[in-house]
Amino acid sequence: MKKVLIFFLIIFAIIIIMSLMLTFSHKIPMGEKVAVIRVTGVIIDSADVIEELKEYSKDASVKAIVLRVDSPGGAVAPSQEIYEEILKIKGNKKVVVSMGSVAASGGYYIAAPADKIVANAGTLTGSIGVIMEIPNVSGLMQKIGMETQVVKSGKHKDIASVFRSLTPEEKQILQTVLDDVHNQFIMAVSDGRRMKFEDIKNIADGRIFTGRMAKNIGLVDELGNLQDAIMLAGKLTGIKGEPQVVSKKEKFSIFDMIKSQLPEKLIGNAFSGIQIKYMFAP
Repeated sequence: MKKVLIFFLIIFAIIIIMSLMLTFSHKIPMGEKVAVIRVTGVIIDSADVIEELKEYSKDASVKAIVLRVDSPGGAVAPSQEIYEEILKIKGNKKVVVSMGSVAASGGYYIAAPADKIVANAGTLTGSIGVIMEIPNVSGLMQKIGMETQVVKSGKHKDIASVFRSLTPEEKQILQTVLDDVHNQFIMAVSDGRRMKFEDIKNIADGRIFTGRMAKNIGLVDELGNLQDAIMLAGKLTGIKGEPQVVSKKEKFSIFDMIKSQLPEKLIGNAFSGIQIKYMFAP
């Protein structure tokens, strides 16, 4: 008798669960979701963002992706990798960027290929430029009576050493590298925004813009907050009403905590002796 009772209780529980699932799926149909991916702080690695982009691009229940950017920029290669990944998934999903307090330099680079860019009126954006900062401690070394002995296989192998000043020839070499990366940045924005290369080049001197200024010159499509961007993503994909939003919880690490407390310029200099950055550092 107990076994029969348990059997009917299990059947009853299954029926209730299935009914709840059917009710929920009726209210939120498959393919009515918008995924939100957050890019916060200095861009030093692209792995997590690319992983999320790939995951949502394969998810049939997600029709659009909103990239929430709140970043002053960062290293060149990770910014370019995120840019390229967005280009790849645009064939499957609509991508809308929502700019937070700041989406400048590398933060704007990754926004450029989106279908639409939404910024707050006071968002700081733009800063289309490249920077390389090289500390020089040679004066300090002389004061404390220390010196370095360098053995190298090539004339420029120790270029950008922190223990001596750059020679004019070395400055020219590094300037040539920066000019090439800068042109890559301008081309990426030109392609992403479908604007003329020369038009972007004229404003690509590192200057920043407010969201409202950026909209007036074509770097931003609409003014609004994150919710506006989510609603726009739903509209672009034919979702009726307010989309269901899915997102992953941000991973926490001791490094993230330290990074949030340090000036962006100091963080950027910590990663390598010679680091080219798409960085807006007020």
